Amino acid sequence: MAIIRFKAIEASLHHRPVKYDPPAGLISEYFGMNVFDKKKMQKYLSTEAYSQVMEAIEKGTRIDRKIADQVASGMKAWAIENGATHYTHWFQPLTEGTAEKHDTFIDFNENGDIIETFSGKMLVQQEPDASSFPSGGIRNTFEARGYTAWDPSSPAFIVGKTLSIPTIFVSYTGEALDNKTPLLKALYAIDKAAVDVCQYFDKDVTKVISTLGWEQEYFLVDSALYNARPDLMLTGRTLFGHASARDQQLEDNYFGVIPERVLNFMRELEIEAHKLGIPLKTRHNEVSPNQFECAPIFEEVNTAVDHNQMLMDLMEKIAKKHNFTVLLHEKPYAGINGSGKHNNWSLMTNTGENLLSPGKSQKNNFRFIVFLANILKAVHEYNGLIRACIASAGNDLRLGANEAPPAIISAYI
Repeated sequence: MAIIRFKAIEASLHHRPVKYDPPAGLISEYFGMNVFDKKKMQKYLSTEAYSQVMEAIEKGTRIDRKIADQVASGMKAWAIENGATHYTHWFQPLTEGTAEKHDTFIDFNENGDIIETFSGKMLVQQEPDASSFPSGGIRNTFEARGYTAWDPSSPAFIVGKTLSIPTIFVSYTGEALDNKTPLLKALYAIDKAAVDVCQYFDKDVTKVISTLGWEQEYFLVDSALYNARPDLMLTGRTLFGHASARDQQLEDNYFGVIPERVLNFMRELEIEAHKLGIPLKTRHNEVSPNQFECAPIFEEVNTAVDHNQMLMDLMEKIAKKHNFTVLLHEKPYAGINGSGKHNNWSLMTNTGENLLSPGKSQKNNFRFIVFLANILKAVHEYNGLIRACIASAGNDLRLGANEAPPAIISAYI
């Protein structure tokens, strides 16, 4: 084992910054280039199809099968023009990650010839084998049929040569088998309840949007050193070994100068994220050695959560190109800070008002107090459910075990 470690150290010393040539021009010129966003929908869809999709996004209305065929045709045309050969229903099962099954666009026509095709039926619903995904024991293996269904509120995107379509994942009997389904239900419930309250203050408020700005902390480890640690490879965290002689005692890592190798990784990560419509804005050193953070501009919650899943996948892929391994475990090292994922959450009306911002007028300030009081009451009344939603082996190891009091929820006003 000692020989492996010495060889790993020697290999790490030969790793140099990997150059990455950014696209020419401004970020705004290539931002979202791999996303089937509103601009591209207007270009590739008929006016009728675009209007119905936007109504489904904003009001939750159903999309006709005829319109779904038009959307699928336009989406396929855009994807193929951008080099895509496959499509997948991209979903978030209860595995703390994402899942996808790739299919080509090809099929036989009536003459037996191969053609590229993509119908509304393929877009709207798929039937992956659900037997091997976590289900909480709600059904037997032989009853394991599951369905993915298109979520039009989150735009499709291209990764490599695959068109990825965000979807929910439910069982044959309708139970949620993913994280997106309960999120969408919660967003709908918040919208309805918040609009009802807003109507007492402003009749122009017809929709309330939940917004989220997340912060992604992570560690970068040289790939050679990572490969010399079986515990890191198998569990994502260290299980043995001595603490470093110098780590975060002097608190000089936080906001320090970013090392060149890491900066090149961050540059490529930001560019590829921007191409996928992920609005990364901030990057900096974190408290622990080799710990860093990135954060985007806040977005609608459903889109923001999808973007975080996409970003974590990007981080792992790009880190390998720079001879790094990214650690996303909440507590990879004992004795130093772990990696949190702060969620800056708020409520925004269709009239542009932040409901959790104190108002300048007496009426608006009263509205703020009403929403604040209701949120505090909800946190108090449903604290068990909230804690259960974030419970995981990694979170429990970090919070309530090493970096915080036992699992509690506190509110600071």
